[in-house]
Amino acid sequence: MPKIAIIGAGDVGTTIAYTLQISGLATKIVLIDINQKLVQGQVMDMNHGLFFVPPVHLAAGDYSDCSGADVIIITAGARQKTGESRMALVERNATICRSIVDEIRPYNSVAVLLIVTNPVDVMTQVVIKHSGLPRFQVVGSGTVLDSARFRYFISQHCHVDARNVHAYVIGEHGDSEVIFWSQVRIAGTPLKEFFKQSAYACDPIDKESVTEAIKDSAYHIIEAKGATNYGVSLAVRRIVEAIIRDENSVLTVSILLNGEYGLDDICLSVPCIINRKGIKSIVETALEQSEENALKKSAEIIRDTYIKVAR
Repeated sequence: MPKIAIIGAGDVGTTIAYTLQISGLATKIVLIDINQKLVQGQVMDMNHGLFFVPPVHLAAGDYSDCSGADVIIITAGARQKTGESRMALVERNATICRSIVDEIRPYNSVAVLLIVTNPVDVMTQVVIKHSGLPRFQVVGSGTVLDSARFRYFISQHCHVDARNVHAYVIGEHGDSEVIFWSQVRIAGTPLKEFFKQSAYACDPIDKESVTEAIKDSAYHIIEAKGATNYGVSLAVRRIVEAIIRDENSVLTVSILLNGEYGLDDICLSVPCIINRKGIKSIVETALEQSEENALKKSAEIIRDTYIKVAR
C-alpha cells in the first residue's frame, strides 16, 4: 500500500502532510524533521483528526522510515524571506539537500524523489547529480503551481471553470518563468477564438498584467502572511496523485533536460507525462520564437545559479 515520506516539517512540509492525510492517497505518511519536538507536535495534532479522514497511519519518524516509501518529498530548507528571490536561497539549500540525499541513500534507492525545496530547479539538479539516480526518478514540483495560477487568472477573466482551461507556465519556477500564451485553450478552443465566440463576450485579456500577477504571486503572499503553503501543498498532492495512481498525467514538473527543447544538462519545467516511475516522458511541443528565446534565457539564469553550487 502507498507510503509517503516527507522531509521537512515547516509550513510547506506540514501542510503537504495534512493535504495528503485528507486525500486518501496513502496508507502511511511519515514526517521527518531535525526538530523532533516540532514534528511530534505536528503529527499529534493531525492524528487527532483521523476520525474525519480516510484510514491512514501518520507518524513522526527518522530517515530509516524512508524504507519502503513509494514517494519521498523533500521540502526542508531555509525559508524565503520577504523581498528575497528563490535564487537567493541556493547555497544554503544545496547543502541541506545533499545531506538529505546522503541520509536517504542507505534506506531507499527506488522511491520517486519529489523536490519542493527552493530554488526548485537548481535543487532538483543538485539532487540528481548527488544521488546518481536516473533523471526521470527525481521530479521537481516546478511550475505546476504557476500553471494553476495561470489557469485561475484566465478562468476569472473568462468566467469559466479553471478545470476547463489548458494553460502552462514553463521554464524556471521563479522570475524568469515563461508564460506559454500560444498554447492556451479553453474547452479545446484557442484563446483568441474563445474571445470571439464566448457567450459572455469577455474582452481580450491583458497579457502583460496577467503575466506580472503570476510571477509576483508568491512575493505578495509572503509579504502578506510570511510563507506560501496551501497552493504548493495542493500542487504537490496533484503530482503525488499522478505518481501513486500511475495516471500518465501531463504536468509541468522540473526535469533534467538532455537535448529536449534544444537544452542540455539543465533542470527546468516543461510538460511531462507523470506515472508511478516518476517521469515517463517529456512532451515537446511547438514554441513561438519569442517563447523559445525566453525559455533559453530562463535556462541560462538557472544554469548560472547552479554553477555556484555544482560539484
